[in-house]
Amino acid sequence: MNQDNFHSRHTSHDYSLHSHKFEEYAYVLDFSLRAKSITIRGREGIIIQAIGENRLTLLELLGIQNVNFEIGERVYIGKEGRNKIISVLGKLQYESISPSAKNELPSIVEKIVLANEERFVSYINSAQPITPRIHSLELIPGIGKTYMMSIINDREKEKFSSFSDIQSRIGLKDIHRLVAKRIIEEITKETRMALFVGR
Repeated sequence: MNQDNFHSRHTSHDYSLHSHKFEEYAYVLDFSLRAKSITIRGREGIIIQAIGENRLTLLELLGIQNVNFEIGERVYIGKEGRNKIISVLGKLQYESISPSAKNELPSIVEKIVLANEERFVSYINSAQPITPRIHSLELIPGIGKTYMMSIINDREKEKFSSFSDIQSRIGLKDIHRLVAKRIIEEITKETRMALFVGR
């Protein structure tokens, strides 16, 4: 049985990964200077497809006219003091984002994981079993039983401080890429259980 089929109600919220209910920042995946919204009928203008920094959900944004945007740019979308975004139009499904946005997604997710290293290292320091037989760490690609046991045993002696600390103590390379790969699997709905992506 697929490991992810167990208790899909166990989401990332169990691990306090999402400190805000609403996104404060998003990263631009693609934008069009003259386009129609696919989430709100009748809205048009600078339509941006983005990924939220905190909940890692795909979003459609309306940009302010005559402002420059760049792919991979981090834009403020919080409640107060937006200077480039008029509004958050809604959530997007992976299937509805542009081919260009899909191409950009893996590298931008890696960028987010690296920019929020402390948060993801904290997850690895505190991740718990999902069932008596399956640990949430095992759901991250590349972390099998051996690495999982090494992580659990080592973090009991001393919490990990960074990705490089995990690599030097456990021997697990490119952990930010493994976490990013898991996030992509959740966004594309290849897996039913969300460790990192808000649903």
